[in-house]
Amino acid sequence: SMAKFSGALQLTDLDDFIGPSQECIKPVKVEKTPGVTVHSIRVSKEGKYLAKSKDGEEKELAKAQITLADCLACSGCVTSAESVLINQQSHHEVVKVLATLGEPSSSYDCAVLSLSPQSRASMAAKHHLSLLETSRRLNTFFLGLGFKAVLDITAMRDLALAEHSREFLSVLESSEKSRLPFLTSACPGWICYAEKTHGELIVPHLSTSKSPQQVAGSFIKDHLASKYGVSGNRLY
Repeated sequence: SMAKFSGALQLTDLDDFIGPSQECIKPVKVEKTPGVTVHSIRVSKEGKYLAKSKDGEEKELAKAQITLADCLACSGCVTSAESVLINQQSHHEVVKVLATLGEPSSSYDCAVLSLSPQSRASMAAKHHLSLLETSRRLNTFFLGLGFKAVLDITAMRDLALAEHSREFLSVLESSEKSRLPFLTSACPGWICYAEKTHGELIVPHLSTSKSPQQVAGSFIKDHLASKYGVSGNRLY
């Protein structure tokens, strides 16, 4: 049976989940030996793939190696729902929304950007800047693009951790012992891996509390939207 997937993975009632082992488009580098031409390939009784040259010599082909890092960095096996979400969050879509903010034809009145500490740290390391200087430059850049505000998700991580702790204690003190061990749901990459590779084995043990990014989204759509005098669905 199909495991229940998170809202991040299933936008509508689509049920087109494809497991990485069923449909993988990851390109694999094939080493070619100069001067050797493969005439045919056959499968032996042991299940091995053998390449046969024109002179009749057979050689076992090496197995392709796909690592977990390859899978998590690849979008080849995403669902239709995920493809929609990815397109909605592309930089092309962001530029398009910023260019039409407040116009009658636009669906949004203002935009707020949430910035993860991981992104900021990567930028700081790349350009040999301090975290504070990186934050200042990023804030100036994004505000210049047309964002109303730039939100640091660090504070949202603290709120998410507090909610994770509360839920863990609730499970520990209740009769829901089957949910132990209790696993965090804060990292989107981890959730993607757990849902796509282990399904019902892992999903029941995942925390149901929001990730820092989702907490930031709720804060922006509720508190900041009210502060700016716009409805949540009009704030991008």
